Amino acid sequence: MSADSIVFDPFAPGFAEDPYPQYRRLRELAPVHEHPLGFWIVSRHTDVAALQRSAQSVDERHLTRLPTWKSDSGTLGKRNRIMGGLSLLDQDPPDHTRLRRLVAKAFGPRAIQALQPRIEHHVHAALDRIAAAGGADVLAEFAFPLPFAVISELLGIPLLDGARLRELVGVLALALEPLPDPELQARIRAADAEVLALVGDLIAWKRAHLADDVLTSLIAAEHDGDVLDANELAAQVVLLYIAGHETTVNLLANGILALLRHPGEAHRLRTDPELAANAVEELLRYDTPVQLMRRVAVTPFVAAGAEIPAGSWVVACLGAAARDPAFWGEDADRLRLDRPDAGRHLCFGAGIHHCLGATLARLEARIAFTAFVSRFPGAELLELERNGRINVRGPARLTISV
Repeated sequence: MSADSIVFDPFAPGFAEDPYPQYRRLRELAPVHEHPLGFWIVSRHTDVAALQRSAQSVDERHLTRLPTWKSDSGTLGKRNRIMGGLSLLDQDPPDHTRLRRLVAKAFGPRAIQALQPRIEHHVHAALDRIAAAGGADVLAEFAFPLPFAVISELLGIPLLDGARLRELVGVLALALEPLPDPELQARIRAADAEVLALVGDLIAWKRAHLADDVLTSLIAAEHDGDVLDANELAAQVVLLYIAGHETTVNLLANGILALLRHPGEAHRLRTDPELAANAVEELLRYDTPVQLMRRVAVTPFVAAGAEIPAGSWVVACLGAAARDPAFWGEDADRLRLDRPDAGRHLCFGAGIHHCLGATLARLEARIAFTAFVSRFPGAELLELERNGRINVRGPARLTISV
């Protein structure tokens, strides 16, 4: 097969179950690939890392080469992003710098570490329920409710309709999927409007009921006279729900699935608790919950000898970079919880767009994985159903017996 004929095809049979063989072909034969649908894909670790650290944009208004699936976006360059394009996810400097500085003041390590007792409480309560039932769907009983409860407590918003908000956030996360059809885009826009209205009402309530929590801190956040306006504040809160909940769900589910499929590694973690922090990094690398990252080239970007033109939509394949043997060695497809360089994965991004919630995700995963393998040494996988997503990839159902 020639490099010219390689096309990234996430809808190919078997891709949802195991995308890594296709990623391998991309790395080997077309590491920088222009797709017929009008975007570029980069798949080697070195090139993905360079793209993450580059000064390329996250703002779609810089697009001059519109991907086919954005053909319903109206006039070229018109902002058509969830949260009005106002979240950190869609901002370049200087706006990104200002917003991140304000949000980071309320999202620091001390606030995260203070959550450890609550995370441990939620983890052990969920494991108690699973033990009493003799098994469960890990998604429904563990991976979904844990991060939702944690991000809600961090923000200080216990009064929302959790089930409805969780459903809306799940729809919004579909905006991270490639090639959304017009019907799906309409669903995403409707969910976006509803969740922003919910969060707007919540912020109004919180202004009258200030407390020691992150949302209160965001309301009060100020630096050199800068504050978050109402729309910016709502956008950051919605982003924290997506980043702090949806992606962590799949980190937990993918990690538990990998441990169930590799009982030797689970035993290693169970008998060596000091391995826990590195185990989280390796589980992130082995089957990252976010498989793709996007940028807009504001200047030509050169990778693997190919030049990506300015104005192009660029997809960085984090899943492919995470298994690149040129970086990780010949055992890149193997799960090794003691891998010495596991923390050099690219799953949380790099540069100015490094994930603000990385510390929280790592803490939740460390507590969850160590407690799970310790509590259920004989856990067995009974049923696995994939969520069918290409980017935010994980199980839809993961049933175990304990």
